[in-house]
Amino acid sequence: MKILVADDDSVTQALLVRSLSGFGHETIGCDNGMEALEHLKCNEGPIVGILDWMMPGLDGLQVCQSLRITNSSSLIYLILVTSKSGRTDIIEGFEAGADDYMTKPFDLPELHARVRVGFRVLSLQEKLGERVQRLEQALAEVKQLQGLLPICSYCKKIRNDENYWQQVEEYLSHRIDIQFSHGVCPHCFEKEIAPQLKAIKESKSSSFIPS
Repeated sequence: MKILVADDDSVTQALLVRSLSGFGHETIGCDNGMEALEHLKCNEGPIVGILDWMMPGLDGLQVCQSLRITNSSSLIYLILVTSKSGRTDIIEGFEAGADDYMTKPFDLPELHARVRVGFRVLSLQEKLGERVQRLEQALAEVKQLQGLLPICSYCKKIRNDENYWQQVEEYLSHRIDIQFSHGVCPHCFEKEIAPQLKAIKESKSSSFIPS
């Protein structure tokens, strides 16, 4: 997973890049907001951005705002880093689109922990997105079943979209997540099974020859 570190202070930037790379993360650095924005907007770009608030060009706050407007569906976790620690500053950072907020000077182990939290959040969001997509597909299939279904008056097979005739259970199992367990209803038992059992019983009785 890729991490972007954007900080115009070269010492801080190098420290963060080296530290995060040492934990096995693919980390890149830049020193201004415009470059950070371009990296984060790429399809194969970083998924976690550590942004300094005060930077030339675009500051970290503006990068957050721009990403949330233009890449609203992208999975990007943004950590805003700043020396501002006032309550109004923190609120402003979150309202701009930051997912987390750290004040300088910060503790590197704490930053690593927050990055791991970011990865977990993104993983959960991705799984949720996949489930929503599967649900939408299932709902689309259900909608298809709400129309008129051609069904044979004799064998009760259903004609599918390709003009082939299928058993009801085969037709439904291809369109919704369902499995069938076959049984016999009371009506069919009396009509179909009971006469057969009676015939078998009578056949056995008639074949018995007493000594």
